[in-house]
Amino acid sequence: MSEQHVDVLIVGAGVSGIGMACHLKRECPGKSFTIIERRESLGGTWDLFRYPGIRSDSDMYTFGYNFRPWTGGKVLADGPSIKQYVHDTARENNVEQHIQYGLAVVSAEWSGADKCWTLTARKEATGETVTFTASFLVGCTGYYNYDAGYKPDFPGEADFGGQIVHPQHWPEDLDYTGKRVVVIGSGATAITLVPTMAEKTAHITMLQRSPTYLMPLPSRDAVALGLQKVLPANVAYRLTRARNVSIARLLFNRSRKNPKAMRRLFLAMVRRQLDGKVDMRHFSPSYNPWDQRLCVVKDGDLFESIKAGKASVETDHIERFTKNGILLKSGKELEADIIIPATGLDIQMLGGMDLVVDGHPVTLRDKVIYKNVMVEGVPNAGMIFGYTNISWTLKADIAAEYLCRLFNHMDSKGQSVCIPRDTGDSRAGDTMMGGLDSGYIRRADDKLPRQGTHGPWKVSQNYLEDVKTLRFEPIEDGYLEFDGRRPVQQTKPKRGFMRPLRSALFGS
Repeated sequence: MSEQHVDVLIVGAGVSGIGMACHLKRECPGKSFTIIERRESLGGTWDLFRYPGIRSDSDMYTFGYNFRPWTGGKVLADGPSIKQYVHDTARENNVEQHIQYGLAVVSAEWSGADKCWTLTARKEATGETVTFTASFLVGCTGYYNYDAGYKPDFPGEADFGGQIVHPQHWPEDLDYTGKRVVVIGSGATAITLVPTMAEKTAHITMLQRSPTYLMPLPSRDAVALGLQKVLPANVAYRLTRARNVSIARLLFNRSRKNPKAMRRLFLAMVRRQLDGKVDMRHFSPSYNPWDQRLCVVKDGDLFESIKAGKASVETDHIERFTKNGILLKSGKELEADIIIPATGLDIQMLGGMDLVVDGHPVTLRDKVIYKNVMVEGVPNAGMIFGYTNISWTLKADIAAEYLCRLFNHMDSKGQSVCIPRDTGDSRAGDTMMGGLDSGYIRRADDKLPRQGTHGPWKVSQNYLEDVKTLRFEPIEDGYLEFDGRRPVQQTKPKRGFMRPLRSALFGS
């Protein structure tokens, strides 16, 4: 075996990877582990993205780890604050010394004979190859390509005489003071960029093909701050977290069950913010709420910038780029000094590594996801993948807890290998993110694992259901094979409804 052998090898030192490591420290203190990180700093998304105004799109009371409450006053925290929070969490849990930076993972190969993974990585600085072996592999790389975002090939792009800047690779020295700027897109990045840059630009335009559902949200939570003044900090945090989880679930569920009513609600909130000064066609999507992600507008800043004349919205299609800007299908030309294509992410699973099991390459598209944590037919491997309809970390936390439960169960039984087996041919056509119809998800259809039609193969995107499944249901559920044997499903404990509900709302 390699000299660099550990019980658990974690790929990625972002929110998910640091969370997984902290759970190992807390729940499996005897396990050795290493975190491999391609970048030279931890933080993942919050280290990569540096564009103006970068912030969370989820409230921090649910985005923070359940074992380390977010105690700041900001509901929507800026990127540097989130990175600092992740860094402080790693330091407090003695995780930092387990991280090896500057290593790009090339491949991970499982050997059934050796009962371990061999992972090959390349040092970014020198090109040198490094090898690790591990009993268990956990991918915490998120779901997008860090090297490049998605950008269409715009006709005439080479003719444009100004700068084209992608948010994923923001130049530190970019000066947009007094410049005319066009941001292409209407997602979370565009919604954040436009009002922030509007403070310095001559004018900034958000150019969208179609509108997105928007919801204004105050950056400070007056109720949470009030609770903190009269209650112990941990109690105030749990109550605020429970309220925010409940509200998020309510908005999502009502959007699914009664989309027309929720559409009226969301549009009414926007109409009130705009005070009749802007054409509502720019804010009236053609799809139902939560068919695509809902975007949060911090303190209504986008609406304020538009009403003040600092920013504007155009809903149209691009004919081509010109020397001076963008010509639209309608014939209108938007003059620009800087164009920012905030056109989305390029989906990439497991950091782009090649996955091989006993000499056979694994194509994730042909596999079914198990409890949204493991992959059918892939031994001793987990994948921390957060929610898309509420805070990412809610799922990342309970997925990490589940893997720790699995490790401890296997140790107690003297088991070495665990493989999810789909013996009922439950594979469905939807991907593991099938509940959303966003462009970046449609483009990634050939890269994402499938979900199943029932049981642990079906992705719920429901935090309350997942808490019950991942925290309380038996590890031996009839679908996991241990050392070549698939135990008969254990009888589910009669825990009732209230314990999982309390656990979901108020923490483990």
